[in-house]
Amino acid sequence: MKCKITRNAAKVLKKELEKDENRDLKLRVLVTHAHGDHAHYGLDMDKAKDQDEIVSTDKEIDVLLDKNEPLLDGVKIDYLYFPQEGFVITNPSKGNHGDH
Repeated sequence: MKCKITRNAAKVLKKELEKDENRDLKLRVLVTHAHGDHAHYGLDMDKAKDQDEIVSTDKEIDVLLDKNEPLLDGVKIDYLYFPQEGFVITNPSKGNHGDH
């Protein structure tokens, strides 16, 4: 499985992962809602479970992805400051380029 994290997202995520309460946790990307070949994604801090694959990224952040969810393979995590500040998670490899 693959996961891409942009530079902006990595800066915000590293600050969150460095907090004491997140010390033993990893970043999880999850599908919050799926319909057809399209999904909406979310982020959480979690511990690895049996069905997870731990994906190492080029930003030195390990990401938990559920091996049984094909819509997670190829996700991209970005952090935008405009027009609204926050995370944007898409999966270009599955034709998902943002929420509708």
